[in-house]
Amino acid sequence: MYLVVTRSFPPEVGGMQNLMWGLTNSISKIDLTKVFADHHEKCKEFDKNVSFSIERVGGIKILRKYRKAYLINNFIERNKNIKCVISDHWKSLELIKTNKKKICLIHSKEINHDNGSRLNKRATNVLNNVDYVISNSEFTKNLAINKGVKAENIRVINPGVYPPEEIDKKFLKEADKVLEKKNPRLITVSRYDKRKNHEKVIMALRNLTEIYPSIIYTCIGYGDEEENLKKLVNELDLKKHVNFLSNISQELKNALIQKSDIFVMPSIIHKKSVEGFGIAYVEAAQYGVPSIGGKDGGAADAIKDNESGIICDGNNLDEVYVSIKNLIDNKKFMEFGKKAKELSKNYLWENILIKYKEIL
Repeated sequence: MYLVVTRSFPPEVGGMQNLMWGLTNSISKIDLTKVFADHHEKCKEFDKNVSFSIERVGGIKILRKYRKAYLINNFIERNKNIKCVISDHWKSLELIKTNKKKICLIHSKEINHDNGSRLNKRATNVLNNVDYVISNSEFTKNLAINKGVKAENIRVINPGVYPPEEIDKKFLKEADKVLEKKNPRLITVSRYDKRKNHEKVIMALRNLTEIYPSIIYTCIGYGDEEENLKKLVNELDLKKHVNFLSNISQELKNALIQKSDIFVMPSIIHKKSVEGFGIAYVEAAQYGVPSIGGKDGGAADAIKDNESGIICDGNNLDEVYVSIKNLIDNKKFMEFGKKAKELSKNYLWENILIKYKEIL
């Protein structure tokens, strides 16, 4: 039996939730799998439709972790057939007491604490006492080593994706209406926060409109920076060139990606927040859309520079502008998009699972 301990799991929405779902669903095909996850208001309906056991733990956050740890430790004590405990976060393992094999995933932000700080000591204490630390990228691996995690414990295994579903024609037509026959087409699907760097894309767009008067930039997501970004769009008189969308269906989101030319997310490091990998780049690649990612973070694990996209300095407005322009000129995005689609197959869960099997 495999025991999965996670704070991030569907039906809650997000990249971490998708990762833990994909990993759990994949390993459940190998052996019996049990999940301990946090409670969610819609979990009852979700949980009854999965092929493995999920135990949800609710309550006040500060007390929940102790109750959850108690339940997990009790479960481990009663079940001698557990082969391995797999966790999404070092905090999920902090109170777990077992000699069973332990695997902990790391992503970047959650380990990016000042060396010698209380959180740094807590994180390294957990991570240096597990059998394997699974890093989502080479960047995150190097960050972990810099923060005091033993290099010999770390394996780099990128997050996986499922094959893209064929998009219904009605959603493709709806996407065409949203895009209003404008070209070229840029898109970002992410939270609106400083790290994602929508701001530099919008600033670059101001000059790009002089060359491409029908250019359109679609932003799908939500977050704290939304109002600031809308204000910037108004100040630069770009309302005709930027769409802000939220609460749209997954089908329409995928249709808008497929109908776009370039996925743009030149992420930067903001305070302690950093892009550990960027599964959104791979998801865009599955639809034949190349990406522009930032050099600060793990984008280089998801984008093959100058083949399936471009890695640039997201802090440098000129680099962001030139990267977009280079992919638009002579429709180079079409050639890069074909390569991106080809390389995206490497990230299918069936291929990622092979790497997990080696350590499970």
